[in-house]
Amino acid sequence: MDVSSSRTGYKIPKFLVIGHRGSGMNILQSSDRRMKAFKENSILSFNAAANSPVDFIEFDVQVTKDDCPVIFHDDFILSEDNGTIYEKRVTELSLSEFLCYGPQREPGTVGKSLLRKTGGKILSWNVESDDPFCTLEEAFEKVNPCLGFNIEVKFDDHVVYQQDHLIHVLQAILKVVFEYGKDRPIIFSSFQPDAALLLRKLQSTYPVFFLTNGGTEIYYDVRRNSLEEAVNLCLDGGLQGIVSEIKGVLRNPGAVPKIKEAKLSLLTYGKLNNVPEAVYLQHLMGVEGVIVDLVQEITEAVSFMIKQPSGDGEEEVLLEGEDQIPVKTNPQFSERELSFLLKLIPALIQL
Repeated sequence: MDVSSSRTGYKIPKFLVIGHRGSGMNILQSSDRRMKAFKENSILSFNAAANSPVDFIEFDVQVTKDDCPVIFHDDFILSEDNGTIYEKRVTELSLSEFLCYGPQREPGTVGKSLLRKTGGKILSWNVESDDPFCTLEEAFEKVNPCLGFNIEVKFDDHVVYQQDHLIHVLQAILKVVFEYGKDRPIIFSSFQPDAALLLRKLQSTYPVFFLTNGGTEIYYDVRRNSLEEAVNLCLDGGLQGIVSEIKGVLRNPGAVPKIKEAKLSLLTYGKLNNVPEAVYLQHLMGVEGVIVDLVQEITEAVSFMIKQPSGDGEEEVLLEGEDQIPVKTNPQFSERELSFLLKLIPALIQL
């Protein structure tokens, strides 16, 4: 897959399905077993995703106080000791301290308990298939080479970072990427605007995408507050694309052609991406890929609903069995029907 970093002519060659934190994020309070099947952001979860025809996996990278890039989403690790719950900021731990939480690789070794704050509650981080924490280097060495990496560089939304610190963190990550990346397709992304801009300045090998809520949440930094601001940031800093919360796109579908006109790629994330019909609609709108939790279900739906044109003019089928609906590859709706949908959906999303 060509993920050349040059903005001119940069293009994602097919509709991408990207596994969120591997085979999906963990929602510990969910009654859906699929949301607790594999420990998120683990080697086990990454390689499980490779069992489906997924193109990339997305995961979160932070850097420990001794400059080792590790894979973990939350800003803090929660644990319990003698009935007392305590939390530690990931970036204030050494690598050895970070790795001592949860299951351990050494047989007979018991790690510190692992909890998670979710929905206002603190729950034990229990999943069906657990796995130890891992470093970025381990991911490159142990994850199926067929998978591309979407490396999200994590920073705390509530901390103001100086440029020197951002550069130090990014250089630690880039050192590992350039040493172990080899031929693996890689896309960088970050919600931190300055970090995204610096990633582009520090290297030109891999594309950098700006992550945004697309206006669904408001931040002090106005660059994070709309798709329009995201486009401006990308154009000013030479970034290659945007990754938006899907609701931000559906609330403002008129932004999609503007993003395309700016020669930027557009990916999305969010719970709606676990709904095949919502993914299909995005394909029609011009979105180039989705980050999903239900990797198996969505990859199957995408391979079924969004087939490559065969060139022989044959119609394709949207559903199987007696409910088959023949559809053509492009377009699937008339312009009038698609226009109607794109006017209706923003109103529904606001409800």
